[in-house]
Amino acid sequence: MNNRQLFLSHLAQTTDFPLLIEVEKAEGIYLFGPNGEQYIDLISGIGVSNVGHRHPKVLMAIQEQLDKYLHLMVYGEYVQTPQTLLAKALCDTLPSHLDNVYLVNSGSEAIEGALKLAKRYTNRRELISCVDAYHGSSHGALSVGGNEVFKRAYRPLLPGISHIYYGSFSDLEKITHQTAAVVIETIQGEAGIRVACPEYFQALRKRCDETGTLLILDEIQAGFGRTGRFWAFEHFEIIPDMVVCAKGMGGGMPIGAFIANKEVMGAFKNNPLLGHITTFGGHPVSAAASLATIKILQEEKLIDQVEVKAELFKSLLLHPKIKGFRNKGLMIAVEFESFDVLKPIIDRAIELGVITDWFLFCDDSMRIAPPLIISEDQIRAACSIILQAIDET
Repeated sequence: MNNRQLFLSHLAQTTDFPLLIEVEKAEGIYLFGPNGEQYIDLISGIGVSNVGHRHPKVLMAIQEQLDKYLHLMVYGEYVQTPQTLLAKALCDTLPSHLDNVYLVNSGSEAIEGALKLAKRYTNRRELISCVDAYHGSSHGALSVGGNEVFKRAYRPLLPGISHIYYGSFSDLEKITHQTAAVVIETIQGEAGIRVACPEYFQALRKRCDETGTLLILDEIQAGFGRTGRFWAFEHFEIIPDMVVCAKGMGGGMPIGAFIANKEVMGAFKNNPLLGHITTFGGHPVSAAASLATIKILQEEKLIDQVEVKAELFKSLLLHPKIKGFRNKGLMIAVEFESFDVLKPIIDRAIELGVITDWFLFCDDSMRIAPPLIISEDQIRAACSIILQAIDET
């Protein structure tokens, strides 16, 4: 049996129509197939490869850590240099109020930890999230997700969940003294790149302060330079009580984190002790890769280049079939009339060597979220292929 047959026979499938792109190697913005195929990855493995595939400095950090040790002990017991240096580097990117990091393996796990911490610290049970939010697929993360299509088959989920509309000022009145936390994507991702105004986030912050509610910002897709700032909330002049990150954090390695202040995080230490446990969270190899990723973003000034590159995409992707363009930095949605129009374009672009996608809750829009290292010439080449795919379909 070849690899494709083995994939279909023995790996659990999530749809009846996987992409079935076979990858032999990846480098920079490119994926390479076994028969000489070359693809420009315009989605970064869904927001993961912010510094590109196999960045040399990430590989070096991984190799150096491989030569020292791998997993040693469950999280939080041993002093491990990759974890401590990463935690310090993360805190250095944040306002001083956010000074305590809990490392996990993924975005969903980070959301789960943040929700537990909010309940434990506030001794409240109500959680509020947004319509069309996506926070992950585990039970708690799914509970605060905002799309019933993905939830209904798995009910009952967590009780005490309410939803508000992202960007709606009037809905902020639903936040009360019974609300433990509001968890909200700083930039709504799977809803198709929706960006609320700064005044909304400032009003949200004010309402949470008035009610003693913790504000949790989900930056799993938007963080690590994707929007042109290290953290997307920097655009809105607010400070959250917790930040959740993953995806672009690891340079291609699995890692996530939720970050709060030391007082809030201390709620996990008593009644019960070990209030949150992870065996592999903050794995030393992933932590080393993440630390290298932060240094790459800063030293190579990739974040400073985001806005210029986003504007280049906007200027090039002009076509009668394109109905709109939404973005915050290199989180981009290109809108078409319908999914029936978009899907053949995505398929043809893949055949021509450019990988894009659509959004879970916005299937009329093309997802573009390239590695931040993409050059202007590579952007021109990718956009030329997308326009060709539009013309040919």
